[in-house]
Amino acid sequence: MRHVIKQTFKEYSNLNFSLFTLHFSLKVTIFASMKEFITEAKVETAVIVGLITPQQNERKTAEYLNELEFLADTAGAKVIKRFTQRVNGPSSVTYIGSGKLDEIAAFIRQKEDEEDPVGMVIFDDELSAKQIRNIEKALQVKILDRTSLILDIFAMRAQTAAAKTQVELAQYRYMLPRLTRLWTHLERQRGGSVGLRGPGETQLEMDQRIIRHRISLLKQRLVEIDQQKTTQRKNRGRLIRVALVGYTNVGKSTLMNLLSKSDIFAENKLFATLDTTVRKVIIDNLPFLLSDTVGFIRKLPTDLVESFKSTLDEVREADLLLHVVDISHPDFEEQIQVVDKTLGDLGCADKPQMIVFNKIDAYTWVEKEADDLTPRTKENIPLDELMKTWMAKLNDNCFFISAKERENMDEFRELLYKRVRELHVQKYPYNDFLYDNYNTNGEIE
Repeated sequence: MRHVIKQTFKEYSNLNFSLFTLHFSLKVTIFASMKEFITEAKVETAVIVGLITPQQNERKTAEYLNELEFLADTAGAKVIKRFTQRVNGPSSVTYIGSGKLDEIAAFIRQKEDEEDPVGMVIFDDELSAKQIRNIEKALQVKILDRTSLILDIFAMRAQTAAAKTQVELAQYRYMLPRLTRLWTHLERQRGGSVGLRGPGETQLEMDQRIIRHRISLLKQRLVEIDQQKTTQRKNRGRLIRVALVGYTNVGKSTLMNLLSKSDIFAENKLFATLDTTVRKVIIDNLPFLLSDTVGFIRKLPTDLVESFKSTLDEVREADLLLHVVDISHPDFEEQIQVVDKTLGDLGCADKPQMIVFNKIDAYTWVEKEADDLTPRTKENIPLDELMKTWMAKLNDNCFFISAKERENMDEFRELLYKRVRELHVQKYPYNDFLYDNYNTNGEIE
């Protein structure tokens, strides 16, 4: 009899666990159907929304929206219109004012009968669960914010187990405070009065417990992956480590391919590289390790930075950072500041660093007329003058190249050789790992 009871309890436990797993799988499916993330390959029509505030002027807002449109394009969406509103700050209820919300709703209704109706509205800042719920109620279309858009792109780009785990962790952290949106039809929300506890809140609490448990498991898995990577790094030998860092889409992967003669995926999209890649590079008689890391971006979600800290260990353990900058971008100086801040957050601000200004072939400027007495702007500075200014500012600790056109690449290799050799001799003074130089007759020089 005891055996029968034990067997029955075991079967009940297995059934209970199976139901728990089935429930979790169904919830993940529901999350996907929430359309928080636009992982489908089809092109969806979207409008984007930004704010002009005392802290963010009209020019800055336009630049942010240009970047947001590029993010949308990378994720597979086509932006057909942008809306801006001048306010003191975002509304805690609907992010934008009710009048602007009505204007967007009218535009969406106008496009309903056309071939490509508006499928989503993307906001340039992170939205709270309350804001998303109210905006969705008013617009009746899918609502995304900058964070969910970046998470979607990261999910598309993730290839390795480490990257997929990091993205999943960031997604669950993003979803957790927004779970209340799933159960509004049950009319019971967390935080209700005593005696009003109903099936909606019970289900909500269960969902939150499942998500928290999943987050805990993902964190444990990342610790294991981090330990494996640490072991791998220890086995790399006595070589100088160089890391390519910089804003997203500045040409890091293209430069990596040139230096290492490899074939890393590179395209004119944001976050084309997500997984850290390490290659052995040999310049003249000097071998060293070169790593290509994920690019940074303005308003990078905090959860994403936290989740990807293990990936950025290559940056923390590097002996030299090559900070790649897109000099053709009109706002490259702010991009430099964003990267410097992120490096500071990672504890890498004091590492030896060299700035590599890329895409000089794409740099454009507008020459002022002789009778134009208005103050000169950044758009009126020729490339030669800009190069001299930055070389003086950085004490020649910078270089100007075009990785795409291979312009100035031979000179850059010579400079990189000198920098890495200096670090190699300092770090490994008795290391004979440097290869011998041979002349054309095969004799050691």
